[in-house]
Amino acid sequence: MSGPARTAEQRELRELRDAVRTVLDRHPGHAAWAPLTAQVGAAALAVPQEYGGLGCGAPEVGVVTAELGRALSPVPYLGSAVLTVQALLASGDREACARHLPGLAEGTVVGALAWAETPAGGSGTGRGGWEAADTATRAVPDGAGWLLTGSKSYVLAGPAEPALVLVFAVIGSDPAPDPAPGSPPGQGNGRLGLFELTAPPAAFTVRSTLDRTRPLAELTLDRTPARLLSTDGAAVLARVRDLACTALAAEQVGAAARALEVTVRYAKDRIQFGRPIGSFQAVKHRLADMHTAVETAGALAHAAAAAGAPPRLAAAAKSACSQAYAYVAGEMIQLHGGIGITWEHPAHEFFKRAHGSALLFGSPAAHRARLAADLGFGGAL
Repeated sequence: MSGPARTAEQRELRELRDAVRTVLDRHPGHAAWAPLTAQVGAAALAVPQEYGGLGCGAPEVGVVTAELGRALSPVPYLGSAVLTVQALLASGDREACARHLPGLAEGTVVGALAWAETPAGGSGTGRGGWEAADTATRAVPDGAGWLLTGSKSYVLAGPAEPALVLVFAVIGSDPAPDPAPGSPPGQGNGRLGLFELTAPPAAFTVRSTLDRTRPLAELTLDRTPARLLSTDGAAVLARVRDLACTALAAEQVGAAARALEVTVRYAKDRIQFGRPIGSFQAVKHRLADMHTAVETAGALAHAAAAAGAPPRLAAAAKSACSQAYAYVAGEMIQLHGGIGITWEHPAHEFFKRAHGSALLFGSPAAHRARLAADLGFGGAL
């Protein structure tokens, strides 16, 4: 990209950042969703122009998620404008895209992607339920449609039940056996498919979690009618995961940068022994380490977004940004001293978001393992 073109792109990204930040400053909580979608067009960024969107890419989405992370916003952007939109696009079902993407782009329709499940053997497997091979939800044919039975966890939700729910399920009629070593993920005795629910699920329950700023729901399906969008769910899931990890990495960097800003300001204002605590060398060193962590993670998140979220960079960004955010959030509490462990101070919210987001879409260790496998190493990095 030439110099002037690059400068113009950077200016547009800064303008988008400023617009999103202004909306979030003026409209806290869920109230930000309407102005973000109607005034800024945030939900339309990743939607192609033929479906009423803006036709942008991962860098623009990353700008929005970074600002949402900075504000610890609970709006359903990640679940609807990223996961649901990208799953529809990756499915290749143009009819479903034409029906749903215009509403998703406008923000008048909120979607959810039901993805993760508790893996066989419990969470001790180390995968956390985010792998295709963990899918136990079954889809059986029923005339012209399908019936889905199973349960999903960690569904990114808004303040109300989503109007559109997409579900990954195994196509078949018998319980799926454990996949043989070396077999393609998520196929068992049937292929992994992506489905659109055509009737409400048996239950959609928003749960109380450690991170109160990110609503998560559990989805129960009991012979719930659905329409098949793709029979290559493993490929759809792989692409959605990379884009989701890249968007989440930007969110983590935005939140970590905000945590650092708050901590630096406190270090300048807090007086101890007649001096600001930020003037002490030990505190300076810790703030410098926090700054280094944020900048390094930010560079990797930016690289993944600029490259279009390829698998290796997406995995590296998710792992590194998760760990950087958790480190910065922990230091934020430590450097704030007593006030940092109170409910009145937002430090605990940053800390909880950090640890919750680290496990979203797979743990840092899980992404290092898939990065190692992709690079041809025998063990995790």
